[in-house]
Amino acid sequence: MRQLTSLDAQFLALETPRQSGHVAGLAMLDASTAPGGKLSGADIEALLIERLPLLPPLRWRLAEVPFGLDYPYWIDDPEFDLDFHVRELALAPPGSDEQLGEQVARIVSRPLDRSRPLWELYLIHGHESGCVGMLTKIHHALVDGMSGAEIMGLLLDLEPEGRELPKAVPQGGDHEPGEVEMLARGLLGVPRYPLRLLRSLPRAIPNVEDAPAIFGSIPGSSTVGRLAAQAQRLASGRNGQTPARTKLVAPKTTFNGRISAHRRFAFGQMTLDAVKAVKNQYGCTVNDVVVAIAASAVRRWLIDHDELPDEPLVAQIPVSVRTDDELGTYGNRILLMSVPLFTNEPDPVERLRRTHDALKVMKERYKALPAQLLQDANHFIPPAVFARAARLTFRLSTSGSGRPAWNLVISNVPGPQFPLYCAGAQLKANYPVSVITDGMGLNITVMSYDGHLDFGLVADRDQMPDLWSLLEGLDEGLAELQ
Repeated sequence: MRQLTSLDAQFLALETPRQSGHVAGLAMLDASTAPGGKLSGADIEALLIERLPLLPPLRWRLAEVPFGLDYPYWIDDPEFDLDFHVRELALAPPGSDEQLGEQVARIVSRPLDRSRPLWELYLIHGHESGCVGMLTKIHHALVDGMSGAEIMGLLLDLEPEGRELPKAVPQGGDHEPGEVEMLARGLLGVPRYPLRLLRSLPRAIPNVEDAPAIFGSIPGSSTVGRLAAQAQRLASGRNGQTPARTKLVAPKTTFNGRISAHRRFAFGQMTLDAVKAVKNQYGCTVNDVVVAIAASAVRRWLIDHDELPDEPLVAQIPVSVRTDDELGTYGNRILLMSVPLFTNEPDPVERLRRTHDALKVMKERYKALPAQLLQDANHFIPPAVFARAARLTFRLSTSGSGRPAWNLVISNVPGPQFPLYCAGAQLKANYPVSVITDGMGLNITVMSYDGHLDFGLVADRDQMPDLWSLLEGLDEGLAELQ
């Protein structure tokens, strides 16, 4: 049995009938390179059967501790049923991008069944490109961006013929724990809560402003954090060397209210060479350009809807803190950083320059933060009230007087720059499908792969019915910099 960390458990705690905690990815596969020129659900099941010994999280099922006395556990599901997890469907003609986006949005709007391993895979036929869509849906409690990429790396090959697989580490089968055993584990875990809290205090308190989702609703937490940070710098002789925190206050927009249970998904590509040409022209990074064109697209959308704030928006940017030693451990190893998104800047070149400066400061702040900050912050909440506290924080951020900690998520995930294959079918694109929450109803995630950037946009169905126009805004944002 493997216990979830506090950060893993947070993604379970945030789930409500309107808000889900799973992430997904839409891979577009060219079946013409597969054996026989086709790709079916049976082919994917055969691939999974071959590689399941290397992918233990796909067999893990959740085991809850009674009364929420401690964080849940993962156990190896003794009744694992692969047929339940792999599904197949087809789009009606003509199978446009919009139809595919609508189908993906419907699937990701549905919660995962917690009585089974928390993942599903859908093979979607009938797209007008001739490619087969493979939608993988897995709970964020199991994986973050990097560990999700590890799982996909074990399903993908460098050649259509596949590869010789590494030997799997033998896994001991878990017995089915009963209520009494789980209650005993929970009671044993109760004394560990104050110990976890005490260990977390020195790292978390000086950095409370970098965990706004946890500490934002606690009166006086910012003041305590600033004093603790100053004391820490003085004690270590680093006063003035750590980048100063800039107080970022997120203005409210249409996509910062209470979300519904339904989603919209839009996706598209741009060439990596075009983005690199802009990067070289202005002396910045690919990530700077991605964030700046996202700001341009959101600015256009806000102008079109007559709600452009005078101040910048605040973007959440997830940053991996997974070390080489933690590869293959799955779960979550991330920090959530805050940066201003300069939607209030009318000049595109100045917007890029300010974005570059803001991201540089963010990187310096990130280096100064403890890697376990989010886990440490979560240790301030006893497991028994963890879910209620997490939902209360989001409810406060969407109330009439509250402000969201962030307006939207922007994430840029680097990927391999060479062709990959799944069951012999060539991967043509890999569009991310990520999470939105109350108070943060827009997510723009991009994944680079084989010479292009694959954008996946997720929004609340009611808040942003014209989400595809935001995708057009990304292309316009790149064009004005070119």
